[in-house]
Amino acid sequence: MAAELGIHEHTVGKWRRRFLKDRCDGLLDEARPGRPRTIDDDQVAEVIERTLRTTPPDATHWSIRSMAAETGFSHTTIRRMWTAFGLQPHRSQTFKLSSDPLFVDKVRDIVGLYLSPPNRAIVLSVDEKSQIQALDREQPVLPMMPGVPERRTHSYVRHGTTTLFAALDVASGFVIGKCYKRHRAVEFLKFLKEIDAQIPEGLAVHIVMDNYATHKTPKIKAWLARRPHYHVHFTPTSASWINQVERWFAELTRKQIQRGVHTSVKQLEVDIRSFIDVHNNNPKPFKWTKSADQILASVKRFCHKAQQTLCGEL
Repeated sequence: MAAELGIHEHTVGKWRRRFLKDRCDGLLDEARPGRPRTIDDDQVAEVIERTLRTTPPDATHWSIRSMAAETGFSHTTIRRMWTAFGLQPHRSQTFKLSSDPLFVDKVRDIVGLYLSPPNRAIVLSVDEKSQIQALDREQPVLPMMPGVPERRTHSYVRHGTTTLFAALDVASGFVIGKCYKRHRAVEFLKFLKEIDAQIPEGLAVHIVMDNYATHKTPKIKAWLARRPHYHVHFTPTSASWINQVERWFAELTRKQIQRGVHTSVKQLEVDIRSFIDVHNNNPKPFKWTKSADQILASVKRFCHKAQQTLCGEL
């Protein structure tokens, strides 16, 4: 019996003995030690219902202490209730659903490239990070000390902007990057030529990029048409999450730009190039884990839940 249920044999013996002694009454839970329970299930349900269905008169959401003041329970009791039911009123998330009529086809196409790239081909995730600001603080940054974090002024001085065009090799994690002063189709065409110069001959090139206007100008289309080994895969509208180079941009922002101090655009571009060089010395690809069917099923569940919520409010 223990092997079949996956429990210890002593547990089986314990409940057998209790059944033989007290029959069905022996299977009931015994009184537990400690202080008797003072809050019943109805009171807990009332707190959870009030958390989910109402808001305080002076705020958009309940806090632990405002709910405690409203119900008369202690704030630790409210915390335990919310933790037990997974409620976090202080948190809020945003979402954006794509309205692209070809959303399903594009997701299957791009995810298929990530999970099963074609033979003798390279898959590049291409995008641009525009308006990267060269920011300098009004006062020198105070370095970190034992017990004291790094400190900087909240105010800053702008010294111009730059635009980074980047292409991420999905298979190897290698990045081709180039900074330009402006963000136009002219610069994008120059970057395509930069990519073409670094791609080995004899390989098909699959480019994943968004629907930005500079990617679809006549000059860009003509340049691509003259190179039949280039294949463009456009991401769905409002679905930048499917473009892997966006994840690399997040790393660049977190590690180099967010806390960087730059007194000129030239210094900013030098730091960006240095970051790319260090990354390419030991590139690591991002691992795509979900299939297209899993992504579409998740979107379907979310839409169904949103529709139920809307119908409930109406």
